[in-house]
Amino acid sequence: MTPKRTLSTRAEYSRTLVRLGERSRDVVVLDADLSSSTGTAAFGKRFPDRFFNMGVSEQDMMCTAAGMSLAGKIVFVSSFAIFATGRCWEQIRNAVALPGCNVNIVATHAGLTVGKDGASHQALEDIAVMRAIPAMTVVVPADAVATRKAVEAAAWFDAPVYVRLTRENLPVIYSDAHPFEIGVGTQLRGGGDVTIFAVGLMVHLALEAAEILEDEGLSASVVDVCTVKPVDQQLITRCAKETGCVVTAEEHNVVGGLGDAVGEVLLRKWPVPMERVAVNDSFGRSGDPLDLLRYFDLTPEAIVAACRRAVARKRN
Repeated sequence: MTPKRTLSTRAEYSRTLVRLGERSRDVVVLDADLSSSTGTAAFGKRFPDRFFNMGVSEQDMMCTAAGMSLAGKIVFVSSFAIFATGRCWEQIRNAVALPGCNVNIVATHAGLTVGKDGASHQALEDIAVMRAIPAMTVVVPADAVATRKAVEAAAWFDAPVYVRLTRENLPVIYSDAHPFEIGVGTQLRGGGDVTIFAVGLMVHLALEAAEILEDEGLSASVVDVCTVKPVDQQLITRCAKETGCVVTAEEHNVVGGLGDAVGEVLLRKWPVPMERVAVNDSFGRSGDPLDLLRYFDLTPEAIVAACRRAVARKRN
């Protein structure tokens, strides 16, 4: 059954930072004047000497983070996704990724579900622009448990990492015992007719879609890709071979995100019919988060329709 309990990924990030700070004095946190919203304020209260509010100066924040990393610190930087990836892309590329710094960019308020803040604040391109940077790892957790484990893994992962979080609470999918490894996806449900690859909040919608399809007599496999870069090529290829067609689902622009990452693998390894559920190359707009998901066709019903199309193409 689809999980019902919901938890905040931002709150889990906040708690995880404090635990990491207790574990190592090398952990430092930087924020761009949004600590109460991103969740880093708790770390600042607990470890004021290791917390740095950089103000509305994201470029400076990234360069400072790079310097701290080169001095041996384990660095976390946070802001809203639109600012953390847009205002300082050049600094991330040249100061963080080029020298391979252990800087973990944990961005909150990604995607349409920022809601009434509107298009200017709805990052729908962030996965694409971060995927394009060499040496950058991109992780999109599906729930609070995955968030905790992704942040913990990023701390000891000796390379730059981008972790994408939402504003909204997400249904809990994973148990605490579930293992997490950067670069490894998780097959949440088996099926023989179609595979749904999803990330972030779209994972629980994909599980709902699979239940609807089951009532229609179609068996859908659901895979949480989680690490969009480096993507789990082995799992993607295996699932494509098993079901013969795939659907991708993401709260992101159709250009450059999960769909492209999966499609690039299939093109090289095992081409099959593929359909995509994503924002169709447009900016967001202001509105209630659930209304926005419906407006942009990011719903279980949209995933079901895409699965039907993929299966039909396979049969033809």
